[in-house]
Amino acid sequence: MLFQRIFTRALHSTRQLYAGSGGSGGLEKSALAALRKKTGYTFANCKKALEKHNNDVGLAEKWLHEQAQTLGWSKATKVADRATAQGLIGVLIRGNRGAMVELNCETDFVARNDTFKRFVDHVARMCLHYTDLTDFDGDLWKLGFDSDALRNLRTEEGRTLGDHLALLIGAIGENATIRRALCFKANNDLRLVGYAHPAPTNVGSTEGITQVGKYGAIVAYRSTHTLLDFEFHKSICQQIVGMKPTKIGEYDKDKPAENKDDETCLIHQEYLLDADKTVGEVLQEYNCEIVDYHRFECGEQTERSLEAIIRSQHQSSN
Repeated sequence: MLFQRIFTRALHSTRQLYAGSGGSGGLEKSALAALRKKTGYTFANCKKALEKHNNDVGLAEKWLHEQAQTLGWSKATKVADRATAQGLIGVLIRGNRGAMVELNCETDFVARNDTFKRFVDHVARMCLHYTDLTDFDGDLWKLGFDSDALRNLRTEEGRTLGDHLALLIGAIGENATIRRALCFKANNDLRLVGYAHPAPTNVGSTEGITQVGKYGAIVAYRSTHTLLDFEFHKSICQQIVGMKPTKIGEYDKDKPAENKDDETCLIHQEYLLDADKTVGEVLQEYNCEIVDYHRFECGEQTERSLEAIIRSQHQSSN
């Protein structure tokens, strides 16, 4: 349904695809109602499709999808060189699986649009779907996807995420990219928690809900507590988002920094919710061990993006 919901407006607004072709030609109201219900496209679009295909609902539906796809790819090609400096991070946790994705667009206005947010959710759920297909024997499995790999992922209806991205571009009218994703899967006694910032207030568990924001974190942890403390584990994610630790740290190997503001080791950082304690001390109070974590910041330079910049500079200097 994401396909139909996102692109109805774009398809309807392209006049040249739907120039008038005369009367209804005996258009059956039942066929029109069936096509509208099945596709979600407008009355005018469905009427045109049925007129072109002698009231054959199947052929009309296929034609509508083809026109929307053509429109999307055409628009995507025209805006492909535009910079995409805005966007959102999406974080989805469901049981022992987690996915964190970054999608970019040209303007913050589009990033705040519900259509764009629904697409972030769609990409996160597709990544989680592929995570579900993976079996492994260890405690923790992680897999990263770059932009090319994400665009080539097949959806349940047979299209690629690249096809859906082109349709999104056709609908929002500006360039957009699926930049990266990281998937987690935990076994045995490991658990996962995720967080996106800024987060809505007064929200309980986010299990199975794609959180969206400019920053995100997923944490894999081990705890002897039988009851999960959602707010505590969310605070550890907030610590990682806000303080950007570079590693978890080990007490016998990593010494605290002389200046607390320069501390990059998670266990030695001041706990954001209580500056009188370190994160390590709070973790001990909750009998919680952080096994792994990852942090995304929208638009941040990654190793891959830095390599691309260096290559571009090298080519321009030659």
